[in-house]
Amino acid sequence: MGTMTIFNGNSPLMKLIVAALFLFPLCCLGQDCKLTKTTDDFTHEIRLSTGFIPFNTISDRILLSIDANTAEIDFFFSLNGAGDSKCFDNASTATILFDGTKLKANFKNNGTMNCEGLFHINFRNVPATPYALQRIATQKITSIRLIGNNKSETNIILKEEQKELLMSMAACVIKEAKTLLK
Repeated sequence: MGTMTIFNGNSPLMKLIVAALFLFPLCCLGQDCKLTKTTDDFTHEIRLSTGFIPFNTISDRILLSIDANTAEIDFFFSLNGAGDSKCFDNASTATILFDGTKLKANFKNNGTMNCEGLFHINFRNVPATPYALQRIATQKITSIRLIGNNKSETNIILKEEQKELLMSMAACVIKEAKTLLK
């Protein structure tokens, strides 16, 4: 006849405590979702935004904002600090390469024609998250290549912390964008 102690490895209470300690960091990661909520002056719809986050490369300054409204989720790249003026139109493309695989995703620019270095990738905000968007939120991205007018290329190579940041930003916006659906 033995006595049960908390420190016995077979104790149900000990197993619960160990499981809680392992899951605690995951709970903390999910709480770091800070979005700016604004109301559109014309449509009076709520808009969520991460605000512009810098993804600096060696010589270029690249900003990314992920915005959401009732209709769409918009990945908005600004390359205006990237030296030469970058021109994009509706034939411009983005190629996203995923970490650890040879998989890639191709997208067209959904913004207007401009030479200010502005590039948009849009996804519909629907109850079932589109596969390509879900992939961005769950798989690390190694690089993003933007191809503009005259075949000019801008390569965005992400560092490890930027991969994590982009993935968490996308997951956060996807989760909160669902609250905007009517």
